[in-house]
Amino acid sequence: MQINTYKTKEMILGSTNLPHLLTSSGAIERVSTFKLLGIHLDTNLSWSAHINSITSKASKRLYFLKQLKRAGVPYKQLLHFYTAVIRPVLEYAAPAWHHLINRTQAQHLESVQKRAIHIIFNFTRGMSYPNVLFVAQLESLDTRRNNLSRSFFQDICKPTSCLHYLIPPPRDTSVTTRLRLTTSLPRPNLRTKKYCSLINFGLHHYQPT
Repeated sequence: MQINTYKTKEMILGSTNLPHLLTSSGAIERVSTFKLLGIHLDTNLSWSAHINSITSKASKRLYFLKQLKRAGVPYKQLLHFYTAVIRPVLEYAAPAWHHLINRTQAQHLESVQKRAIHIIFNFTRGMSYPNVLFVAQLESLDTRRNNLSRSFFQDICKPTSCLHYLIPPPRDTSVTTRLRLTTSLPRPNLRTKKYCSLINFGLHHYQPT
């Protein structure tokens, strides 16, 4: 296979002094961030680039929500526009990164939803965020991402899933009946959150006990 160096990028996760990759047609560019299937990855797996990207994209779409509001569109249609056009941007591929973002990044995402609700319901300005959500009859984005991640993990646990091979073999029932933790699947030891996959996170938080 002939590698096109102009379309190929190299990104190393973590700190390293490895030399650049070389091909017969030249060196491959090394980057610190890269967009893959709509997700922005960075060398530190901090998810800052991705959160900044989706919040910026969603914030730009708030302009159209304002224009619809000024045109006199009923609030139910405005809510529908938000949930159909703006919120999906903030939740794209959430199971891949939800469990890895920090509190500041989560609040940054919630601020976009809060701004959208303020546009739809002007009287909510100054209210606490829980009250704002109650008025709009919406869940927090954190709750929705957690539910999406839980549902995705449970789908992977089904033998019919194409990703089921990622799930470790179930524990011996003759052993689990004598343990305090009666989960059917083993829980791996997690030394760091940064490199924790959805599978390992789900084994700790999403499987029934």
